Amino acid sequence: MDTLSLLMDGFGTALSLENLLFALIGCFIGTLIGALPGLGPANGVAIMIPLAFTLGIPPETALIMLTSVYAGAMYGGRISSIMLNIPGDEPAMMTCLDGYPMAKQGKAAEALALSALASFFGSLIGTIGLIFLAPILARFALSFGAAEYFALFVLAFATLGGVTGKNPVKSALAAGIGLAIATVGIDLSTGTQRYTFSLLELFEGIDFIVAIVGLFAVSELLLFIEARKGSAPHQEIKINPLRLSFASVKQILPSSFRGGILGFIAGVLPGAGASLGSFVSYTLEKRIIGAKGHFGKGDPRGIAAPEAGNNGAASGALVPMLTLGIPGSATTAVLLAMLVSFNITPGPLMFTQNADIVWGVIAALLLGNILLLLLNIPLVGIFVRLLSIPPRYLLPIVTMVAFVGIYAISRSAFDLCFMIAFGVMGYIFRKAEIPLVPIILGMLLGPEMEKNLRHVMQIYDGNWLMLWDSGLSISLWGIALAGLILPAIMGPIMRTRMRRTAD
Repeated sequence: MDTLSLLMDGFGTALSLENLLFALIGCFIGTLIGALPGLGPANGVAIMIPLAFTLGIPPETALIMLTSVYAGAMYGGRISSIMLNIPGDEPAMMTCLDGYPMAKQGKAAEALALSALASFFGSLIGTIGLIFLAPILARFALSFGAAEYFALFVLAFATLGGVTGKNPVKSALAAGIGLAIATVGIDLSTGTQRYTFSLLELFEGIDFIVAIVGLFAVSELLLFIEARKGSAPHQEIKINPLRLSFASVKQILPSSFRGGILGFIAGVLPGAGASLGSFVSYTLEKRIIGAKGHFGKGDPRGIAAPEAGNNGAASGALVPMLTLGIPGSATTAVLLAMLVSFNITPGPLMFTQNADIVWGVIAALLLGNILLLLLNIPLVGIFVRLLSIPPRYLLPIVTMVAFVGIYAISRSAFDLCFMIAFGVMGYIFRKAEIPLVPIILGMLLGPEMEKNLRHVMQIYDGNWLMLWDSGLSISLWGIALAGLILPAIMGPIMRTRMRRTAD
């Protein structure tokens, strides 16, 4: 009953005219970003953060807009997968397998409509799971002490690569770089300057937002300049008038339900994410249907399962971010940075100290699903036509918005130079296949990790064994160890299966 009451209060926040308007804007922009190959939800949210600060909107409105962008980008990824056979982001890769063949059969409109419905069902299931699981996990996390939180942060870093990650050594290197960057500034405990080089601008450390926009948005532009792709629009498949029968919708319902549940579980688990949710949903559906289906040749259930899976995972990834302060995906890492910039500490206390924000966002996710469904079926033709715009026009505009937004926040040319430096670093790292998310995670969790370690050392006079004193902390360390070992064993197997399925 308490959860239902809090959710009703959340609807009161989400249904305000300002929040509803920004949710609609976020859904539209997110769908557009998701439809454009290469950008993806993490880049989309990173680009929009400076705009949120520039507009001066309150934290709950900013988070509602950015989570709407996140949800919209997950919806939008299916559009280029179906129309161009180019996934808008990695989780949408599985949608290509049956979406594009269906479009070539003259059923592009039906494929887009069914995928939108599957995305709606998957996201709805994921949000319902978020509503019930998040408060339980938050109450459990209230029992954490400093040693348990330190172990939890170690767990977050240990599971960074996940089973779909390519190289755990590179992930560890990136996390170490992020932790090193987090030490820049004045040590609040001792007042000592650390790696500031006597530059006043570095006394307060390096701004997360500057780093995020540089690593994601600017590096994306540099990669595009190097590739010089997009000089000509892709050849489009025309959309015929929509003829959607009740039988088609009924056919995808079980697939959407199963995919939404599997995706939500994958989103909650550290290191799994939407890509795994999409893959597992498609693979399970293919096995359940068996010879009765025609997967790989345009089976609607081959579209519904992965779409429900990756949208369910998007909601699931919010669970560890809101309850533990541990991002479950690249996009939630960016959202975490935004919350920290607003001086809001994600974690179990957020459900009591900032309950209006938490439940406002959850209610906005439910409303956003309805808005996205209403946008993605009647207006899909507009999003498809936008795919024909060459990226050489779109990416510079996107980057300019990021530059203006960063400057509007701090009015500092130094931050612009730093953003460019992070952009170059992001470009080099992406060329070397070094992941960027661990860098952001290191910057975000580093200060809290250091604070909890110092707290344990001060209480117990430097006795390191107290980090393993409680049963809970031992369990977290054990899970962290499993998170390091299992991906090394299961990762190559899962990636091989994903490649074979995609081929």
